[in-house]
Parts: sequence; C-alpha cells; structure tokens
Amino acid sequence: MISVLRQIGTQWKYTLLALSVSSAVFSFAIWLPNMSLIVTVVSSQTLPWYEKLSFVWSLYGSIRSNFSLMSATYTIAIALLTGMNVALLTYYIRRVRGGVRSIANSGVTGITGLASGVFGIGCASCGTLVIASVLAVFGALGVLSILPFGGEEFGILGMLLLGYATYTLIKKINAPLVCSHTPVQSG
Repeated sequence: MISVLRQIGTQWKYTLLALSVSSAVFSFAIWLPNMSLIVTVVSSQTLPWYEKLSFVWSLYGSIRSNFSLMSATYTIAIALLTGMNVALLTYYIRRVRGGVRSIANSGVTGITGLASGVFGIGCASCGTLVIASVLAVFGALGVLSILPFGGEEFGILGMLLLGYATYTLIKKINAPLVCSHTPVQSG
C-alpha cells in the first residue's frame, strides 16, 4: 500500500494533480459559506484588485475560526483524500490504457464520498451549510437537530467513503493486470 503511494508520489504529474485537486476542494469548502460576501467584494468597483485578492486569500484563515475542530479535520481530510483519489484513478486508468477494468466501484464510492463530504461542509456557528439549505427547501430542517452531531455526520461519512475508495484503488493498482478467474475445466 505504501509502496504504491510512494511509486505514484515520486511522479511529479500525479503529485501536482493530487495537490491541485486537493487545493480546489479545500478552497471550495472554505469559500462556499462566504460565497455571497466574496461576490460582493470581488464585484466592487471601488476596491483595487490586490485588496480583492488579499480578502479572498484571508478567508483561508476561517478554517481556524469558523470551523469546529471536527469539521476542520474532515474538511482537510476530504480535500486530501479527493486529491489522492483523483491521482490514483488517473494513474490506474493510464496503467491499463483504456481498459477500464472494474474501477466502477471505486469511482462510485469516491464520488459518493465527495458528495457526502460536500453536504457536511459548514462552520461552527451555522452548522452544515449545504445540507441545511437542501433540507430547508423541503421543509425538513428539523432533521438535523435529531442527529447527534448536527449534520457533521455527512462530512465524517464522506471522509470514510473517500478513504475506502482510495484503499480499493490502491488494491487494484497492486493487483496484476490479468484476469483473476480461472477457466472452468470440463471433465
């Protein structure tokens, strides 16, 4: 398992891909709760571009102040696992060169984990942002109050599913590229 991560991690294109995807997912998670504020500041005609950029950059500090320890932990883990998952999946697909051999389960698990993680994004003061918005549309916001962690379960579930998808991809990369089924002998 470690050998696969080391093997892929030494190839700069996969490392760059993993870091880029991780950064994009982390940025999305940090910026999503502040999207209307970002749009207001960025579309302002009176602020110079460097102040707009400085403001957007300063929002990364909200991981310490606006997120609980649990939500900050799974937000970072989801970003890192998503980056690893995309890099591993890209490596695997290129390795089998078009013969996308049984990656459906890992891909579905990874996408499900990412979606669940997105539903768990939120801050300490407002709770889970996306799931609260979705439930409010259906008038079911009270559902979050019966959950023990107020909806943070979705982030934890996303982290676990992405971890499992990453594990299964590593197993598939370690597996030989031959058919594992033996022919039935007639007798």
